[in-house]
Amino acid sequence: MANQEGAYLETQKTSINVNERKTYLFSKRLIDIMGASFGIILLSFLFIIIAILIKLEDPKGRVFFSQKRIGLNGKEFKMYKFRSMVSNAEEKLAELLKYNEISGAMFKMKDDPRITKVGKFIRKTSIDELPQLFNVLKGEMSLVGPRPPLPREVADYSDYDKQRLMVTPGCTGLWQVSGRNSLSFEEMVGLDINYIRNRSILFDIKIILKTVLVLFGSKDAF
Repeated sequence: MANQEGAYLETQKTSINVNERKTYLFSKRLIDIMGASFGIILLSFLFIIIAILIKLEDPKGRVFFSQKRIGLNGKEFKMYKFRSMVSNAEEKLAELLKYNEISGAMFKMKDDPRITKVGKFIRKTSIDELPQLFNVLKGEMSLVGPRPPLPREVADYSDYDKQRLMVTPGCTGLWQVSGRNSLSFEEMVGLDINYIRNRSILFDIKIILKTVLVLFGSKDAF
């Protein structure tokens, strides 16, 4: 996979020709609706269990966490997750920014003290991301696409980085199946832009299948 990832990162920093064929967009949206609906029904029992565990650890906190993210063409929307951090996590962020472990316009900290015990498990297995299936049904996200960034991250984007916003963001993408948090911000952008340049139904299905394989075995999730 290393050679394949290296090839993906040989992206030339030029503008993108985005695949906007109606047949592709229609098929992609159909797969999104069917996939998200099936996922919510199939995983409903897991949703209930995780909700109970979150409440047992922190009865005062909410089960779900919503956060402003930037989607297609810079439009803001609320992205949903299972809450994996303490209730006042956002307020504590400022004092932790100096410990950022990833370069560029992102914040990642492997031993983030704000993460709860349940949170560590659901992050490790990516279960915390499952509520984004509701974002997919609403059309704010797709099953496959670049991860939606935070407004403060986009504020530091270069024109090249902003090309990530040319398509609907996704629950999973080329970045997640190619190293995830072990990659730098620049590498992530390169992978996202290569996906945008080459996106197709076959490519989307390939990424979804790879995501299933790495979902519960990723060592790079935090």
